[in-house]
Amino acid sequence: MMEEAQVAPTAYELAERLQADHYDRIAEDYSEHYGDKYSQEYRRRFINKHLFEGIELKGMKVLEAMCGSGETTSYLLEHRAEVTGLDVSPSEVEKFRERWPQAIGYCASMFSTNLEDESVDCVVVVGGLHHLHPHLSDAMREIHRVLKKGGYLCFAEPHKGTIVDSVRQLWYRNDDMFASNEEAVDLAAMRAEFSEMFEQKAEIYSGNVGYLFVLNSMVFRIPLSVKKIYSPLFMRLEAMIEKIQNAKFSCMAIGQWRKI
Repeated sequence: MMEEAQVAPTAYELAERLQADHYDRIAEDYSEHYGDKYSQEYRRRFINKHLFEGIELKGMKVLEAMCGSGETTSYLLEHRAEVTGLDVSPSEVEKFRERWPQAIGYCASMFSTNLEDESVDCVVVVGGLHHLHPHLSDAMREIHRVLKKGGYLCFAEPHKGTIVDSVRQLWYRNDDMFASNEEAVDLAAMRAEFSEMFEQKAEIYSGNVGYLFVLNSMVFRIPLSVKKIYSPLFMRLEAMIEKIQNAKFSCMAIGQWRKI
């Protein structure tokens, strides 16, 4: 009997397999640390309010891309958006469906979502784009394709060109908590490449002690029993520092782009 020819995986498939395998390995700890009440409060106060400022979410078709088990979903549903969560990991999509039965969970690639052209009003990605190197540009074109004209891309990502990123690059190379293709996003390069496809509505630089030790407690292996002790204080400090923070000393960039 003739054996079937083995089809080599594409570069996209290799990148996403790496991402999915890595995420599945840390999924339990990830859900505990990023889904606890302190991380959710951090997201509400320091990420979500900037991501969606000025956008009326009620009735919008929102694609929560690279959703995991759905850490932004609660906010979107509270504001009466129609939510579809998309992730490449079947196990995470199943968790998303169980956790948010009022939303749609969809397993697909960010490079080929299989969604119709101009079918969503808003795409939101929190901490996902920096997992897509070296194919981020292709994912951005797919996002542009599925967005309606005038639709929004809202994202929050670690970004290049900061003091923090210099430390982050070293850490990425030496800590197995991170996948090998993780890399901070070069926003200046993104703006230049997609200037004819998106207009930049807002760009906010944020993230300091609360970002590091409340939102990213898993990265520092901080027990949740300890996290709950310092989180209220660190979020108060975050709010104070945020008022004087600039791009060079920030941990994340929050962007709101609109499809031209």
